[in-house]
Amino acid sequence: MTVPSTTTHTVRLPFRPPLHPDSLFGHLVVTGVPGVEEWRGGAYRRTMRTPYGYAVAALRPAVDHIECRLRLTDPRDLDDAVARCRWLLDLDVDPVVVDDALADDPLLAPLVARAPGRRVPRTVDVEELAVRAVLGQQVSTAAARTHAARLVFAHGPPINDPDGGLTHLFPSPTDLLALDPESLALPRARRATLLGLISALARGEVRLDPGHVGRSRAELGALKGIGPWTVETVAMRGLGDPDAFLATDLGVRAAATLLDLPGAPRALVARAERWQPWRAYAVQHLWATGGHAINRMPT
Repeated sequence: MTVPSTTTHTVRLPFRPPLHPDSLFGHLVVTGVPGVEEWRGGAYRRTMRTPYGYAVAALRPAVDHIECRLRLTDPRDLDDAVARCRWLLDLDVDPVVVDDALADDPLLAPLVARAPGRRVPRTVDVEELAVRAVLGQQVSTAAARTHAARLVFAHGPPINDPDGGLTHLFPSPTDLLALDPESLALPRARRATLLGLISALARGEVRLDPGHVGRSRAELGALKGIGPWTVETVAMRGLGDPDAFLATDLGVRAAATLLDLPGAPRALVARAERWQPWRAYAVQHLWATGGHAINRMPT
């Protein structure tokens, strides 16, 4: 394999303070796919496709900015890679507006006061996020990582990472069209859901576009096997919908019980109306009531 030449760029990514990095970086690292993502030297690192090649990004939180180190196979991709990193870390939201709105609810106010500036951990590729969401249906974080890693090592294009241990790009839907269904260690129904999603994405029958959230939600939700949890996960982390709400998520329901909120999804959705249009940020605060490793800064 010919190793492409690369250029390295270091960029400061400013943000509106405050920013609470623990659950943001904790979520990305704990759910990270081997070969595609890693935590190394105090930075979250990942590969990503770019219009002219690929990039490896290393993102390290600082007091008033995120240090972004990019290795690019084509310098024309610099602006695109920077924009993807900003989107990934949700750096363009105004956290004061969000926190003030959520703190108006006495049940959420102590959570907001304890960790102002929570952001939504997003993605650099919404189609990748959709595939990973299906792999994560009704399984643990560790199992979802294992399933995703198998796809990466079998179908992801290999890359060169002289600065760390990353090895592949996440496979695109087109890369996955050749997937052998029998190679998937998934229940038959989820296997069919994954293959249906891959086909729909590759053929343009489902178009996931942050600029068209309503259409994207509708097309994704029309696929067999795609339920509310998957749609809301993709809407929140992939499409950037600030009002996405995972009422059926086990972590959200556990937090609801702890905070004396309704536990039944329909009742919880009704109670959460007062958090609109920032329910995706309420989810981050609810998740943080638990002891899961996604809530802690990686070490």
